[in-house]
Amino acid sequence: MKGTFRASMAWLHTGLGLVTGWVLFAIALSGTLSVFRESISVWMRPELKTAPVQTVEATAQAVAWLTEHAAKSSAWYLAVPNHRAPYVFGTWEQSNGRYIQKALNPLTGSPDGIRDTLGGEFFYRFHFELQLPYPYGRLIAALAALALVVGLITGLIIHRRIFADFFTFRPNKGQRSWLDAHNLLGVLAFPFHLMISFTGAVTLVTMLLPWGPQAVYKHDVMAGYTDLDPALESRPASGKPGHLTPITPLLQDAEERLRGTGISQVYIYNPADTASLITVIAGHNGTVSTLSHSLTFDGTTGRLMREHVETRPAVRTYTFLYGLHIARFTPDVTRWLYFISGLMLTAVIGSGMRLWTVKRLRLPHHLGHILTDRLNVGVLAGTPLAFASYFLANRLLPPMSPHRADHEVQCIFIVWGLALVFALVRPARRTWPEMLTACAFACFAIAAVSSPWTNPVTQSTALVSLLFSGAFAYAAFRAFIKKAKQA
Repeated sequence: MKGTFRASMAWLHTGLGLVTGWVLFAIALSGTLSVFRESISVWMRPELKTAPVQTVEATAQAVAWLTEHAAKSSAWYLAVPNHRAPYVFGTWEQSNGRYIQKALNPLTGSPDGIRDTLGGEFFYRFHFELQLPYPYGRLIAALAALALVVGLITGLIIHRRIFADFFTFRPNKGQRSWLDAHNLLGVLAFPFHLMISFTGAVTLVTMLLPWGPQAVYKHDVMAGYTDLDPALESRPASGKPGHLTPITPLLQDAEERLRGTGISQVYIYNPADTASLITVIAGHNGTVSTLSHSLTFDGTTGRLMREHVETRPAVRTYTFLYGLHIARFTPDVTRWLYFISGLMLTAVIGSGMRLWTVKRLRLPHHLGHILTDRLNVGVLAGTPLAFASYFLANRLLPPMSPHRADHEVQCIFIVWGLALVFALVRPARRTWPEMLTACAFACFAIAAVSSPWTNPVTQSTALVSLLFSGAFAYAAFRAFIKKAKQA
């Protein structure tokens, strides 16, 4: 502990930021992009039309295709079409145990002719898994979210002039400008930053506090899911072949029972067995909570077996907080506010990391400071460059090449790795303008490959990419000027 409470909080704020800053930067940027994960998925599948589709008919077509091509799978998980994602997104298990994820054409139910890509799902999963095996990625993300909550609270404590910081920015002042930017961006959307970090920690609470569920459920994971949603029926396959009941009448019946909320997801277990089950999960139109109403039908007879409407305060509180975090309930205006606030949080983290090195490199410094300064370039400029390469790979790789979804993701980490190596072997004052220029060109290229801009998705993607390109170009210009003055 330091001499005073505020000094201790300042030490804690700086220490947590230094330890978790790079991970938090990647988490915040990917989370910001995942606000528009449905739109990104549509952009990355240009073969699909963006016109609205009928939920029941599209889901019935997907079930028909899966019945013919994936009947031996133990379960099908279908995310049904909505106004943001006009296609069925299916997940099912192959005989080798590997899960397949495909966008299914709403007219034919088939994935044929649609390029293989994770779309916006990559950013959503990376945001809390970091492309690491379970549970390591989620545990790191949970600890980082908790560190961010503490960092935000300590940042609020150490600011004596929090209201003045709301209006203060002094450009061209070196370290002072970085501190002003850090304070201003942090104060402007502080309620959002605190909400998003706290709800992020809550959604991964079982990673932070696993002992309660472990003590209650031991190794019976399904029992925990059933307690959370009592409509989730579980029964093993009988081993006797069976046929699914006609799916269209069943879904129409489910829509009526869900009373206007619509269908969000359909799970079909043991689809080719007499013990098949069909679970229908309600949508959350106009509701923040992500779990409100669910139904389970016998797969062969269509008989309703279980129905659950969530009213328990504890579960509703959890699903409300989770819903606040993932923002599926939001209208378009609110989603843009989430996006802008998420960019501000990303900038707060990045400016804090940059401020740490700027402050120390002005004083007698050592190799650790220099390495941190160089790695800052690789992370703060390399991460957006790597994410931009994902969009470009989607357009540049052959549309129907095998394993292209894996190759798109590999492009991210190849570019990221090259950026880190490039930043490590050169002085930061040289790599900053070069990396920022690369980011500007990459974002401009995304706008170019979005053409023709014939629908709102491609138009908004091109516009946002051009704005990013302009911002990176301006930052690169300022970095070139600074480099010239230091030369």
